[in-house]
Amino acid sequence: MSTEQPTEEELRAAYEAEVKKIRVEHVVLEHVVSLVNLGMRRTGLSKGTEDERDVEQVRLAIDAIRAMLPLLERTAPEQVKPVRDALSQLQLGFVKIGGAQGQDQAEKEAPGPAPEEGVRPAQPSPKQQETEEPGPAQRSGRLWVPGQ
Repeated sequence: MSTEQPTEEELRAAYEAEVKKIRVEHVVLEHVVSLVNLGMRRTGLSKGTEDERDVEQVRLAIDAIRAMLPLLERTAPEQVKPVRDALSQLQLGFVKIGGAQGQDQAEKEAPGPAPEEGVRPAQPSPKQQETEEPGPAQRSGRLWVPGQ
């Protein structure tokens, strides 16, 4: 039994035929799915991935997925709900590994722009301070709030 190897021309023709079938929206969706999977892996929360934990990689995955959601809404609306659910799980993982605390610390250490002269930051009124409580979603820990 001999098996003939395809020629370079045959390989190129097969490759071209496959590329013609690929749609950009499929690649976008595949990228998002890859980012979700890699981001979850970088949380180090799954057994065997503890040594791969990288808060900044998880943050980058979250930001990239969030940036691509509007594209998915337009090109693959039926996939948006599962992607949002996966993004929520990734964000929870980020918080579990201390990502939100790391963000708070980075913001404290990073010098911010100097306030303009005569401009005061908005302060809630004493009445607002007394009555403002986290809403039910924040209290349950299910709402993604950057920096909290």
